Amino acid sequence: MSASAQKKLSATFPRSARYDLQWVREHSMGENVLFNLESLTSLIALQPGMRVLDLGCGKAISSIFLAKEYGVQVWAVDEAISPTENLARVQEAGQTEKVFPLQGNARELAFPEEYFDAVMVVDSYTYFGTDEKYLPYICKFIKPGGYLAIADVCFTREITTLQEVPAFLRKDFQNYWYFIHAIAWWQQLWEKTGLVEIKTAEILPAANLIRQEYIGDFKDKKFKDPFARALAADTNELISFFRLIARRTEKNAYLQTYKPKHKG
Repeated sequence: MSASAQKKLSATFPRSARYDLQWVREHSMGENVLFNLESLTSLIALQPGMRVLDLGCGKAISSIFLAKEYGVQVWAVDEAISPTENLARVQEAGQTEKVFPLQGNARELAFPEEYFDAVMVVDSYTYFGTDEKYLPYICKFIKPGGYLAIADVCFTREITTLQEVPAFLRKDFQNYWYFIHAIAWWQQLWEKTGLVEIKTAEILPAANLIRQEYIGDFKDKKFKDPFARALAADTNELISFFRLIARRTEKNAYLQTYKPKHKG
């Protein structure tokens, strides 16, 4: 990365830029997780002592960042990463009193209702949040007035049919990209429930620099990451990164669930 690009990233993400870049790269499971996270926290009034759910936390450096930078209590939940491994990273960072690593499925959370002041999801909401009933589910755990904030990959225009898929994505589309959407799609999905009031829905600051850093990270690696490959081939900037931040309304989160009848 050039000195000018690094300077711009430091100005856009002043908190994240203070962390060792090699440490962040080693523990990010995609693009720089702290840049994406700070794009959310810069617009949210986090206060010490708040309860935050870091859902799909990966290797928990996002949770460590939240605890260190804002003094909040963080429940670091991921389905794939061992909580024991995450605890070791939390201990090394000196945040054991504020970060609580757990292993869990995003659809099977064992928390009280209205427990969290904020739910933050970085680089993973697209894996489970496209279900129309997921927003009502996750909203059960957010206090009225609390935040739901996500940062993830998006398309700059909606793709609704296979015929609309550009040539560079056709090989991988049905494996990695069919669940990616444009920002307007996400806004409509959330707004029609009445459960949240959207405050911000836009492309991330420094999205192009984040893109170039991600491509560069995988340029010389033997493992050809399909995401980095697509970003490198995307000459028309169809792929980008977005942030969606909303406040929880007072509306009850109604979920119509199937309850099987017991025989006998």
